Amino acid sequence: MPRHLLCLLLSLAAGTATAQSNCYGSATSYTCNDLRSGNSYNVNKFGGHTQVNGYNASTGSTWSQNSSQLGNTTFVNGSTNGKAWSQTIQTSPGMTTYSGTDSKGVYRTKTCTAYGCN
Repeated sequence: MPRHLLCLLLSLAAGTATAQSNCYGSATSYTCNDLRSGNSYNVNKFGGHTQVNGYNASTGSTWSQNSSQLGNTTFVNGSTNGKAWSQTIQTSPGMTTYSGTDSKGVYRTKTCTAYGCN
């Protein structure tokens, strides 16, 4: 998974990262703690797969996310407090399509180009 996509997904799932984050470990297995909020997450990468497990200190909730990439398609599955969601991200020249089911079971799809998203 591209690092920018992982950062985007982590930001959406755990809140925006701050300059007060403390990360340690290797490039393929590391833990980050946000010193200001108390939130934390662990990242493990192996081949084309990435597994992230996190904790939200203010709510006490936990979340997980697994992703794998096959060609121009990234498959992401996650869970927040036992409620599952999934997303498929397909890229082609000039276009990215996001589709999946949120944690309430609602299917959503969005296509983005240089001209915006619909």
